[in-house]
Amino acid sequence: MRVLLAQLAPVRGRLPENLARLAAVVRSVPADLYVFPELFLAGYAPGDRVHRLAVVPGDATTTELGTLARERGAGIVVGGPLASADRPGELHNAALFAAPDGTLSSQVKRFLPNFGPFEEASFYTPTSESRPVALGPHRVGLEICYDAYFPEVSRELALAAAVLLVVISAAPVTSRSLFEKVLPARAVENAVPVVYVNRVGVEDGIVFGGGSRAWDARGEPIPGEALPLSQAAPEEELRRVELDLEEVPRWRPFRPVLRDVALRPPRREAADPHRSAPGRVQPTP
Repeated sequence: MRVLLAQLAPVRGRLPENLARLAAVVRSVPADLYVFPELFLAGYAPGDRVHRLAVVPGDATTTELGTLARERGAGIVVGGPLASADRPGELHNAALFAAPDGTLSSQVKRFLPNFGPFEEASFYTPTSESRPVALGPHRVGLEICYDAYFPEVSRELALAAAVLLVVISAAPVTSRSLFEKVLPARAVENAVPVVYVNRVGVEDGIVFGGGSRAWDARGEPIPGEALPLSQAAPEEELRRVELDLEEVPRWRPFRPVLRDVALRPPRREAADPHRSAPGRVQPTP
């Protein structure tokens, strides 16, 4: 499988321009899966404009994404603000996925950073579950930035039959070395390849760190092919990697972590020595 890692800098608040750039990249480079950064459609911090920039299923943005995916016969992953289907007026930080047949699905971010310069919980509503999306015969797990620091997210996706984890991100340069440690671990502990695409550029003093790359099911870096990019801003790049998803069933018997987790009996609560047993009165201290 050919996966294009589009390490780009979106224009804050300019959804039509960002969508047009995405379309130009998809139409110019052959791939089976195109991956763009977190919140690429709107920019990371558009402020109050985020509500009018939010994507709604069936709108012009999702229609364009579906058309592009169908034209290419490929999958497209891109981040953007998504209007809540359950509670009008609420928004999600979401990874949008356009399948090769043009159908659209999404994965909402589960853990919202609200520390340092980040204020995502002020704008977005998280979710509590993750479900893989279908890319041909394979299932792909989608994660967004901070989600990768919580191993239960990757494990949930892997146990649901994901054979590839795709992490889109808008992480600062100060976090780059941390992702370089965490993501290979997610690959090893689930015996699954991991693709990471982080944006570049600057918004409100935050310098985004790039570092987009891929690791195989053993946590080893996968070399990629750098592709030409017209009118590139500093640190922007397109990189195409080749993934062998058939490696996953071949490798897992040698590192059967998921098997051993699945066979483990349900965890029981540890007995609390200070808790009264039924029919027994605790002595007064």
